Amino acid sequence: MQPTSPVCFATTEAPAPAATPNVAMVFAAGLGARMRPITETTPKPLVSVAGRTLIDRALDEFEQAGVATAIVNVHHLAGQIETHLASRARPRVVISDERAQLLDQGGGIKKALPLIGGEPFFVCNTDAFWIDAGRSNVLALAQAFDPEKMDAALLLAPTSGSVGVDWDGDFDVDAQSRIVRREGPKPYVYAGVGIMKPQLFAGVAEEVFKLAPFFFEAARQGRLYGVVSSGLWLHVGTIAAIAEAERAIAARRG
Repeated sequence: MQPTSPVCFATTEAPAPAATPNVAMVFAAGLGARMRPITETTPKPLVSVAGRTLIDRALDEFEQAGVATAIVNVHHLAGQIETHLASRARPRVVISDERAQLLDQGGGIKKALPLIGGEPFFVCNTDAFWIDAGRSNVLALAQAFDPEKMDAALLLAPTSGSVGVDWDGDFDVDAQSRIVRREGPKPYVYAGVGIMKPQLFAGVAEEVFKLAPFFFEAARQGRLYGVVSSGLWLHVGTIAAIAEAERAIAARRG
């Protein structure tokens, strides 16, 4: 299925300018199993693609968007990530230590809630990025987020034409930009950056749990929205994907 035209939020009147969340939860604790043997000695967020580490590419986007604080969870080879980020001034990096137990993304958010506070916050994977964007995708997502009608909003990328997509897509969207789940090939993939309300995690008893079910429940209630990213999205989940991403970047630069 070919992706539809880029999705915009349909409104009857111009919305008030949205405040950009001041905090990002950046996931850097995973084992990077699909990228072994590299990740046996180098944590996946520190893998370099075209001369820039994956985590720095993510943090650069938040810096440019004016996000003040990045909470980075660590577990696998945690010391390397802490050392790498120690000199970073913007955004301010706060480490959420999961050395004792890997909590998965949902559990990582729950542990970090005292640091996140009560306002909507960004979530960010570190195995994907974009290049040649005509706008700040982070700011576009923030400007579209409306807490009155949304529990979460996700940045999306076209399944067809993006780099490193080896599955048949994640989501579709309706005419109002609500994210729809359905069977079969889907025109969009989750681009790894979202905005969520911390209240979604209030009262969760488990310590270790996944994040995706929170997206799925918000979609079921019609409160999960999508914004299509600008530029070329690159997913780097395997060793082969590193070379694929570097070829795509070189082709753009050549």
